[in-house]
Amino acid sequence: MKKLIVLTLAVMFNVMTFAQSSIGKWVTIDDKTNKKKSIVELYKEGDKMYGKIIYLYPREGREPNAKCDKCTDDRKGEPLVGLQIVRELTWNGGAWEGGTIVDPETGKIYTLKMWVDSKNPDKLNVRGYIGPFFRTQTWVKVK
Repeated sequence: MKKLIVLTLAVMFNVMTFAQSSIGKWVTIDDKTNKKKSIVELYKEGDKMYGKIIYLYPREGREPNAKCDKCTDDRKGEPLVGLQIVRELTWNGGAWEGGTIVDPETGKIYTLKMWVDSKNPDKLNVRGYIGPFFRTQTWVKVK
């Protein structure tokens, strides 16, 4: 019985630590160009996780005070820095899911699943879905 209690507590601790390890600042990497795009801060409000852009890496052709012109919801016209791109994620015990992410360059909103890479806790897998189709990016923890 004692071993079962210790094992249960260890599993709970690992799950909570794993969930919390995704909270923080992450460098977003473009999955097509492999270049740094921005820094997103992931944070919790209650039992949900959200994320906002806190820094944009300079890029040719983009204004320093760029706005989300292609967004079609309440984010339309909002500055990219400070823009909440991740919304309403819930922890399922192994990943954050059930929320959404917006791609400010296209305005597309994807259903979202995020999980810390099991081999490298400094990498976050970010997978956006539209129906059965998905696109995955790997974000890197800011140290």
